[in-house]
Amino acid sequence: MARRLFGTDGVRGVAGEFLTAELTLALGRAATARVAQQAQDGRPRVLVIRDTRASGEMLEAAVAAGIAAAGGVALLGGVLPTPAAPLLIRRYGFDLGVVLSASHNPWRDNGVKFFGADGDKLSDAVEEQIEALLEDAPAPAEPGGVTTLHGTLEDYLRELHVRFRDLDLHGRRILLDCANGATHRAAPEIFRRLGAHVDVIADDPDGRNINDGCGSTHVERLAEAVRAGGHDAGFAFDGDGDRVLAVDRNGAVVDGDELIALAALHLKAHGRLPGDGVAVTVMANYGFHTAMAQAGIEVATTAVGDRYVLEALRERGWSLGGEQSGHIIELGFAPSGDGIASALLTLEALGGGDLAERHAMEKLPQTLVNVRLSDRVAVERAAADAEMTAAVAREQDALAGRGRVLVRASGTEPLLRVMVEAPTADEAEAACERLVERAQAAAVEMAP
Repeated sequence: MARRLFGTDGVRGVAGEFLTAELTLALGRAATARVAQQAQDGRPRVLVIRDTRASGEMLEAAVAAGIAAAGGVALLGGVLPTPAAPLLIRRYGFDLGVVLSASHNPWRDNGVKFFGADGDKLSDAVEEQIEALLEDAPAPAEPGGVTTLHGTLEDYLRELHVRFRDLDLHGRRILLDCANGATHRAAPEIFRRLGAHVDVIADDPDGRNINDGCGSTHVERLAEAVRAGGHDAGFAFDGDGDRVLAVDRNGAVVDGDELIALAALHLKAHGRLPGDGVAVTVMANYGFHTAMAQAGIEVATTAVGDRYVLEALRERGWSLGGEQSGHIIELGFAPSGDGIASALLTLEALGGGDLAERHAMEKLPQTLVNVRLSDRVAVERAAADAEMTAAVAREQDALAGRGRVLVRASGTEPLLRVMVEAPTADEAEAACERLVERAQAAAVEMAP
């Protein structure tokens, strides 16, 4: 059966319209029913956490009802960063985890994503099995229950503190942008515990301001504030805290590629990079591959999505990987992207040095344009259009050995992502503009 609901990162859509309470309840019930037979007493213990969206409490109640209806026990952990889920699952031996979040999307969107008992996101095959159970999940011998799980924030902070206990941030002035999201308590607290002088912006969530002109998708606000405030560095998280972008003291943005490169060189130098390899997605900058080759670090390239990065790491026995967007996985800590841990790893990699003086890689100029179409079907058709395919081939041939072209459908929104990397910004922009025009023309031509 082909998946209908799950995208690259769970089930996501406008809360109350696509992602209704009824659908969320059904997802919770189906996912719990699937693991019920494997639970020791037939009553799966299911962790539920969420971000700060206005719809979060409604969906939390719905998924908890679904879990209980399948005979499980829903353990409500409250507002926490997504990466807290795998840490808590493994710490307490939970059977399943549910995170209610739409990550970097606007506040009206929300999502449901699942983590297995091993702390990993569920595979495509398991998500298909959940969808198959939506209409006919077996009834349990008796209903389950719902309870509040106390102390979850401190549990997460303790894990971070243990991992970075040797990191001394005294004397560092750090500015954090918490995107009015799930990191608004955890991030400032752990930086302060490690000795940093911390200032914070976007740390007052009201349910509707998550990711609104702030966070890793609007890092320009942090860049201006770092320059104006004389901070050593700044870090911008997304709404659910599984990604981060950095800003140096000059206001220059440091993306996931550079952060992964910094971490890779640091971990390799200290004998903590298993297999001397890293896994990144097809979005990784051309310059990243060049820098890793020069450092003797092997690179595995995957499809977009941190689950595919994690699969590559597991297959190869490696520990470090991630995405240009700031999803960074370091298996020495957790099997998930963790924005706070990645920020701390960056400071650890600098070893007291200045982020503005980094020399991990030289980025090739990149232009990325998101072409919004009517729906995902239109996006897929535009991507597969014969003339579009031919246009991509022409641009790739023109950049052979000097850059690259990537055109792909977003896994979470009705967007066709057009990216070009070239030796100069002008060349990248011109090639990207030609491809965007072709994509828009294809969409018009295929309209009913």
